[in-house]
Amino acid sequence: MIRLNLMLLVAVLVSAVYLVSVQYDSRRLFAELDKARSESKRLATEFDRLQVEKRAQATPSRVERIAREKLEMRQATPAITMYVNYSGTASPNSGASQPSVANGKGVAP
Repeated sequence: MIRLNLMLLVAVLVSAVYLVSVQYDSRRLFAELDKARSESKRLATEFDRLQVEKRAQATPSRVERIAREKLEMRQATPAITMYVNYSGTASPNSGASQPSVANGKGVAP
């Protein structure tokens, strides 16, 4: 009878330790899940903010201003337009002077 009681006591202790271990793992996993959800919300908010910023940066007026200031681009006019024939020689537009290609941009200074 004593052996049976000792075996039952050991079984109860083992199951109690296992139960505590499972509860600890459950709490740890729940905390990780909560962290992952909050990180997901933070990343979604950051993504939305970046999308708005991207749209603001890509406005046509801003792109045009940067093209003029940083890239020194300008509107093409018939005076600076060159047409290339099949023979490979460049001919200026009708009545326009030959543009200078000394600056490497193919536009008149």
